[in-house]
Amino acid sequence: MGAGAVNHAVLAGVRAAIIDLDGTMLDTVPDFHVAINGMRGEFDLPPISAEAIKLMVGKGSENLIRTVLALDFDPAGVAQRFEAAMDGYQRHYLTINGQHSTLYPEVEAGLAAMKAAGLRLACVTNKPIAFALPLLKLKNLDQYFEIVYGGDSLAKKKPDPLPLLQVCADFDLAPANVVAIGDSSNDAQAARAAGCPVLTVPYGYNHGHSIHDTDSDGIVNTLLDAAHAISMQN
Repeated sequence: MGAGAVNHAVLAGVRAAIIDLDGTMLDTVPDFHVAINGMRGEFDLPPISAEAIKLMVGKGSENLIRTVLALDFDPAGVAQRFEAAMDGYQRHYLTINGQHSTLYPEVEAGLAAMKAAGLRLACVTNKPIAFALPLLKLKNLDQYFEIVYGGDSLAKKKPDPLPLLQVCADFDLAPANVVAIGDSSNDAQAARAAGCPVLTVPYGYNHGHSIHDTDSDGIVNTLLDAAHAISMQN
């Protein structure tokens, strides 16, 4: 169905939730902004805006850095500088990870409500695991998750269904019993391919496209709204 009102029927039997990180739980663009411009400074390139960066995030660090370099260099130039740029970006990111990012409204309340309802929780992000774990810990969100997979934890990342199917296997649950919650088409495509129901939030990044154009089982304004929608059916 097109995104919009929640299709409550697909949430019946949900026993676990897989929740995205960047753009779903935390607004991390301010962190990306500082780290990317730190890296660009090492190449004597001018800074770019947070708004520009917002359109580039969500498909993993490698894609992000290639896209940033492509603003100034041709494909050969990008390839030539990629390793050094990636190194610089990671160095800058690790020094400021979480310092400029903020929680979206009702994230902790939503996670607490899901836990209280007996749902098992996993975080699946395309962010490298070395960035994701300290960030969750810094924001006191790590306590809610049994499992955390980063973009480099498994052989493939979202929009491939592999990380979601891995969580289903870890929890010993059928995909129909595990809802994915995210802010972008990456999350929705991965969920559809895995056979998981999927809810989307209307804030976040989604590569510059309206979340209303994404095929999901409905839009929830916050993670607390998602918790309520799931509880209604269970």
